[in-house]
Amino acid sequence: MARKSKAAPQPPEPEDETEEPGSPAPRMKMNTPCAWDGDTLVVNILGTPAAKRDAIGKTKGHQLKVSVTATPVAGKATDHMVKFLAEEFDVPAKAITVVFGRFNVNKQLRILAPKKIPAVLAKVLEG
Repeated sequence: MARKSKAAPQPPEPEDETEEPGSPAPRMKMNTPCAWDGDTLVVNILGTPAAKRDAIGKTKGHQLKVSVTATPVAGKATDHMVKFLAEEFDVPAKAITVVFGRFNVNKQLRILAPKKIPAVLAKVLEG
């Protein structure tokens, strides 16, 4: 009899640049946590809901770790993350689009014309 693995299943990586149903923007497959698409910064996020504080962490693989205090109920943690990141990138919340992952810890966001870039992403964009 086969044993079940105790490791948590990993969500599949997006395989192409197709749109998620209802998403206003196409997915972008990236080998880095962030990349420019014209004047829009595309960021892959690994979210942590119900954290002690809102914070931008380090990069992990092809994602940027972002923790928020909101609980993961009906997309409220993602909404809170968008508001938090809007302040960090000095843009209005409406300038941030959730491409995919509204109800998942793995997300991709598009930030239109950010006025500030957090240091951890500035390093990625430079190198």
